[in-house]
Amino acid sequence: MKVIIAAAGTAGHINPGIAIANKIKQEEKNSEIIFIGTTRGLENDLVQRAGYKLKTIDAYGLSKEISIQNFQKLYKTYKGIGEANKIIKKFKPDIVIGTGGYICGPVVMAASKNKIPVVLHESNAFPGKAVKMLAKRANTVLISFENARSRIKSAKKIVYTGTPIKIRKKEYNINEKNKIISSVGLNEANPIVLIFGGSQGAQKINEAITGIILEKLNKKYQIIWATGPKQYDIIKQELEDKNININNIENTRIVPYIYNMEEIMNVSDVIVARSGAMTITEISNLGKPSILIPLPNVSENHQLYNAKVLESIGAAKIILNEDLDENNLNNTIEDIILNKSKLEQMGKKALTVAVDNVEDKIYKEIKEVLNKGDKNV
Repeated sequence: MKVIIAAAGTAGHINPGIAIANKIKQEEKNSEIIFIGTTRGLENDLVQRAGYKLKTIDAYGLSKEISIQNFQKLYKTYKGIGEANKIIKKFKPDIVIGTGGYICGPVVMAASKNKIPVVLHESNAFPGKAVKMLAKRANTVLISFENARSRIKSAKKIVYTGTPIKIRKKEYNINEKNKIISSVGLNEANPIVLIFGGSQGAQKINEAITGIILEKLNKKYQIIWATGPKQYDIIKQELEDKNININNIENTRIVPYIYNMEEIMNVSDVIVARSGAMTITEISNLGKPSILIPLPNVSENHQLYNAKVLESIGAAKIILNEDLDENNLNNTIEDIILNKSKLEQMGKKALTVAVDNVEDKIYKEIKEVLNKGDKNV
């Protein structure tokens, strides 16, 4: 099987593409897979780190405003269709897979022109512009949340598969759990709140946590807080200016990044985070109560719709970005973490939207498209 995967920009688009590539390689060791992205996004690190070749083209996300910049981006993206067309003609793929985002536009248009079958994967509960616009050109659209189905109007076929993720639910015995907890400088006596804002960090969340620390509000729970590398030094300096050593704060462990995220997520009691599709999927698969702070000003406000998937079943609380401060966040944390019954019930409800065998389901749909011999017309 020869496969092109269009994935660019953020980890939320790229990691599902890599997971799909890995599944294809697992099932068909002789398969040939290349990625198409841009020169600007995380794909330049993540794709090559995963061992796949990356070809780059011009592609940009477009805004609704009329501006010279927007016209320039439109011209470059149109040029990207020609660049994608050249890659497709040379590589001769059996199928093209797109995982959402602006890169899908030129790649899927070129695939359609060459009558190459297309499968699109949408990670968000509210589909992005690219998937909604390109759905009619795809043989199959795969969705991660059932809520997305009614929002994709022109698809020939929609299949609910979920989003592939690396983080899995683990059952640790008490000694294993305590070892993980002590490895990050916390103790097993008090419940643990894990806080992160995505790979780039989240300034508004970080400001609220800094407030909790300065006011010493987390006396009844512990915090492990991944600030993001860009914010860590700023927060460290801010605390030092108030004579607080970042490495010696009661009930709190602050790090730029968590490398053993699977272990830490599994031993945490509550998760505070943005509500990207990957995060929502991980939280539900782990069965963890969560406090979600949707990132504002994103395409189609998709993070709010993602968060509502868990809030609507009683598995999460939502705090809007403009409402976030140390008191609001601390009160919401205490309301959940100090109530064992609520903690347990929210975790159980989160598990009800978890999806099993995601990669198997996605691979099955890819093979079905190929076995039918459908051309993209």
